Amino acid sequence: MNPTRRLCSLLLASLCLLPTMALCAPQLARVNGVDIAWTDAGSGEPLVLIHGFGDCASVWTPFIPGLSKQYRVITMELRGHGSSGEFEGPFLFEDSAGDLLGLLDHLGLEHVKAMGISAGGMTLLHAAARQPERIEAMAVIGAAHHFPEQARQIMRGTPGNLPPPVRAFFDACATRGPAQVDGLLKRFHDFKDNDEDIGMSAQELARIQARTLIVHGDRDEFFPVGIPVELYTAIPDAELWIVPGGDHVPLFDQNARPFEDAALRFLADPVE
Repeated sequence: MNPTRRLCSLLLASLCLLPTMALCAPQLARVNGVDIAWTDAGSGEPLVLIHGFGDCASVWTPFIPGLSKQYRVITMELRGHGSSGEFEGPFLFEDSAGDLLGLLDHLGLEHVKAMGISAGGMTLLHAAARQPERIEAMAVIGAAHHFPEQARQIMRGTPGNLPPPVRAFFDACATRGPAQVDGLLKRFHDFKDNDEDIGMSAQELARIQARTLIVHGDRDEFFPVGIPVELYTAIPDAELWIVPGGDHVPLFDQNARPFEDAALRFLADPVE
């Protein structure tokens, strides 16, 4: 199947699985000159959840009830996404990592556990390499430390070849309307030329101290399975879960409960 059409099917499936329960209204924290939207639910150790590119915090809604029984669950919306503020220039993962670390400072959190989908996972990789002591444990889902050619091909075709249902997926999270979506799609297209910001070396990844669960579908349209294997090899304390038949975000349908169970197990304090 054409990668863009396959992505369309994946995004629509994710949307259909969102329950009617909504997250609470977000609060805004002024971080690095941008308003960053965040919510929290539950109590206990802080667990930060970060969505993927073009998405918003609501993607985590199916998992909030279970996670919030054990954690203070904090969702963060990436700059330019959802209710977070607009910004100038390209979307850089170094910037989004700085936003995460700034939000932790705003909330008075010295260290957290975290999970990130795609761009959210890349944000965590950058943040955990920059300030290793801040991230205690993390799960990165469908993430990468560099963009392979197959991902760049999809980026080159956006937004010109964007199917209407995929546009609708972006629209569903855009609180500021079509202009917000247009800006995100342009920045997604510009990723095709991103070499340095996303290009993390093995030496940079080796600085990560967080226990890291790498979750990756073996049918990921963007990042082939060699990429999570490289992450697993480079990050000192990592586990690798390749999801059979899994797409770019293998968290839904039959994978939802196994993912939540595995994430809770992994995020718990390790047995000595």
